[in-house]
Amino acid sequence: MSDVGMDTIVSLCKRRGFVFPSSEIYGGIGSTWDYGPLGVELKRNVKQAWWNSVVHQREDMEGLDAAILMHPLTWKASGHIDGFTDALVDCRSCKKRYRVDHLAGEGDHRKCPQCKAEIDLKTNPPRLFNLMLKTYLGPIEDESAITYLRPETAQGIFVNFSNIVNSRHRKLPFGVAQIGKSFRNEITPGNFTFRTREFEQMEIEYFVRPEDAENSYKRWVEERFQWYQALGIKNDKLRLRVHAKDELAHYASGCTDIEYNFPFGWSELEGIANRGDFDLRQHAKISGKDLTYFDQAINKRYLPHVVEPSGGVDRAALAFLVDAYREEEVKGAKRVVLGLNKQLSPYKIAVLPLLKKNSDIVELAKKISSGLKKYFVVKYDDTASIGKLYRRQDEIGTLFCVTVDVQSLEDKMVTVRDRDTMHQDRVNIDKLDEYFQNKLS
Repeated sequence: MSDVGMDTIVSLCKRRGFVFPSSEIYGGIGSTWDYGPLGVELKRNVKQAWWNSVVHQREDMEGLDAAILMHPLTWKASGHIDGFTDALVDCRSCKKRYRVDHLAGEGDHRKCPQCKAEIDLKTNPPRLFNLMLKTYLGPIEDESAITYLRPETAQGIFVNFSNIVNSRHRKLPFGVAQIGKSFRNEITPGNFTFRTREFEQMEIEYFVRPEDAENSYKRWVEERFQWYQALGIKNDKLRLRVHAKDELAHYASGCTDIEYNFPFGWSELEGIANRGDFDLRQHAKISGKDLTYFDQAINKRYLPHVVEPSGGVDRAALAFLVDAYREEEVKGAKRVVLGLNKQLSPYKIAVLPLLKKNSDIVELAKKISSGLKKYFVVKYDDTASIGKLYRRQDEIGTLFCVTVDVQSLEDKMVTVRDRDTMHQDRVNIDKLDEYFQNKLS
């Protein structure tokens, strides 16, 4: 189990402005969360690190931002209308509903996880429940107006396959990356932001020749695993879990999960699946459009196979938070540090005046902050004593603190404190840009 408890992380997120319960003044709404000033910066940095890695640093990738609302036949073709279901059973004692696989026991004789009442699946059989959220397009709410909030971003990529090939003149292998919101009417959401009904995905569909799919699948598993390590996740908190044959979707020949050891146990951060040609084949069948790819090298048309790395922005952000959290003792006092990677930290630099009542120091500090903001994400703060300000910045993951003091007015130098080592450098104000460029590049 992880060293830090979820209660500690939830408290930190609320206290410091990472995550708030949604609609809290009205009592909240089940398993929905709002990302506060620091949380939105962290999520933005996670997405930017992913996009930079899988799109900007590669020659074989295109980006896409498909609409959330899609033609309902999209979900008929993908199998979501007919097969995107959970088997649910009602506990007749406590009147709550649970997924069958969440009940204790085996076979037909199970126990309610809440009230421990006996549940006989023969006399109380499970019912299938579709996880897609419905809505209506247009002014009349009838069957013809039903559409769905997308349960995944992948299908937006598949229906645009021909558009991307034709507009970008792409040759195999190539991929399409997308970041976007998805929605699932989860019956048992929980564990803070880990499992929610509204979530954000970072997803790739990588199109390859059929004979190259297996090797591509293996390469993507390795590359995606290394991405989390490169951003600071501890090696002993990560693992790969290969799906057994009875876990695989009927169209998939392989799937591997990247799991993180959260305080509630090992759980999935990202899945990499070898999906075959199922999706393009289904969309071609239902739409009547030709989605084959003409391979000039072999003078042949065929449906490419697809490798899909699919991760969650919210799950990744939560894992980075949990993994970065540490407590240490400094001069007999507890210091809480969020040791986030420099790419992920919400603020890179905090500028702090030593004496907020000294107008000359405050003016100089604000001038320094304004100058640094041209190149870095900077926060000015004069709302507490310098000791408290240091601790506050440590706890939210700020990499460096710049302290402006009385001596700064004379020698034009400031004190720069490193978050992780607490080492302090005295740096000329005119050299700060260069100093931080070297530190943060």
